[in-house]
Amino acid sequence: MRLMRSLKVRFALLLGGTALIALMAAGGVLWSTRLSERVIERTLAAQHRLELMAELSGRLAQYGLAAIESVNNPDAPPEALSVTRDRVDQALTAVDDALGRGLGSSDDPQDRIQYVARTRPLASVRAARAMLDRQVQMAQRESEPERRRNAMQGALNGFGAMTGPPLSLLIEAERRSMNAGSEDARTLSQRLTAASLAAMALALAFVGLLYRTVTRPTLARIDEIRRAAGAVGSGALDTRLTVETRDELGVLVANFNRMVARLSRREGRLAADRAALEDTVQARTADLRAANERLEMVDRSRRRFFADVSHELRTPLTVILGECDLAQRSIERGSPRPADFTPVFGTIRKRAQRLKRRVEDLLRVARSESGQIELDRRPVSAVAIASDAVDDLVSEAARRRIELVLEPGERDIELSADPEWLRQVIESLIDNAFRHAAGLTRVTVSVEERFGPHGERALIAIEDDGPGFPEDAEGLFERFRRESPTGEPGFGIGLALARWVVERHDGRISLGKAGRGAGARVVLDLPAFDLGADPAGHGATRERIDAA
Repeated sequence: MRLMRSLKVRFALLLGGTALIALMAAGGVLWSTRLSERVIERTLAAQHRLELMAELSGRLAQYGLAAIESVNNPDAPPEALSVTRDRVDQALTAVDDALGRGLGSSDDPQDRIQYVARTRPLASVRAARAMLDRQVQMAQRESEPERRRNAMQGALNGFGAMTGPPLSLLIEAERRSMNAGSEDARTLSQRLTAASLAAMALALAFVGLLYRTVTRPTLARIDEIRRAAGAVGSGALDTRLTVETRDELGVLVANFNRMVARLSRREGRLAADRAALEDTVQARTADLRAANERLEMVDRSRRRFFADVSHELRTPLTVILGECDLAQRSIERGSPRPADFTPVFGTIRKRAQRLKRRVEDLLRVARSESGQIELDRRPVSAVAIASDAVDDLVSEAARRRIELVLEPGERDIELSADPEWLRQVIESLIDNAFRHAAGLTRVTVSVEERFGPHGERALIAIEDDGPGFPEDAEGLFERFRRESPTGEPGFGIGLALARWVVERHDGRISLGKAGRGAGARVVLDLPAFDLGADPAGHGATRERIDAA
């Protein structure tokens, strides 16, 4: 009984019993099939011998008719009698072989007795055939027809008397064999039916016993565990099961109870932690809301500052430039002004123009942060744009003691671009090098011409001799990403906006190392202006700047 406490033993007994039933069923099927085959073979053999004997009877009748014909008609060909005689011998040999294969080769004594009983009549038939053959030959020697007929009549009567009873005996014996085979088949069928019913009843009883002792109790306990697990899943953590046995299911039930107890304790701690977390979230949410409000106020103030400063500076600068233009035209018309006012006015105009450019830059940055940028694309000189950017930062480079050099290349290249935005991008890249490259001594701005599969292109490169970019340089194009070893704050339009502007000019911007092995190199790859592709030029366009 201790062994039955284990589910492994129970299921092993279940599987073993099922396998035993399957093997017994297979053995019974094989045994019944073998018996059926033997009965069918005996019946078919008797039917085959009966057919051969019927054929032998017909051959004997044909032989008698051929004998009469050969005696009554001396001129008849002797081959007919010889052919029928051979056929009779073949039929006798076939019957003899069938008896030898079916009854003579059997190990059953009853079959051996039947074989001996059948060979004697068959020998009589064979002797009668030989006697008739001799009598036919004797009758053929008679010269008178009447005597030949009488001799032949007597020979046929004797032949019939010698062959009729043996043939009838043989045919009747084979009929009895066929009837006996049919009766054996019916008896076997009844026995197999009874055995099958008994085996089915025994198998059902055995399966029912296994179900009552193994399957049903196990399934009931598993269903109880399933319902308890469903209750725990629904939140009833006070559910417990009774440990009734010491088998594997008993161990499972004990583990289930321990698990539910741990879940109940953990649920209590989780509820307390959830309440504390909700209090913390509420406090932090209030802090974040206040911080967001402060940031929104700061952002609105910053935007208002940019707009107000730009507006306040733009108006007087426009007046200054206008007055300078009027004064300079008055001098050129010969108005009584000192001759040395002309360079003074030129300097004033140059400085005012630069200040106006800065104000325009501030306005563009303010528009970019509001989500829109105007691109006024037209044919411009790449060298001129680079030269304006370098001129604007010469004084800053001198203040920082950095050598700022422009290398215009051998040939100027005309671009289809917004000159102000492109100049501001180059200035921003130079300014980035000033502020973020520690130990910087030289910045070179170069303009090169290059021909590729897409036609003529302009390469504007900003190269310095600083420490260079970090390994993940592509990450610098992300918004709000800043890498400043010098610790200086970031201004300008930034790399993200620079890439957006360059891509809107159908170009590419890339970061790399300087050609001398140290320092950073930023390359703007821009397509040259193609008059045939766009004969009308480019107009101003307004686009969203979400990517920047």
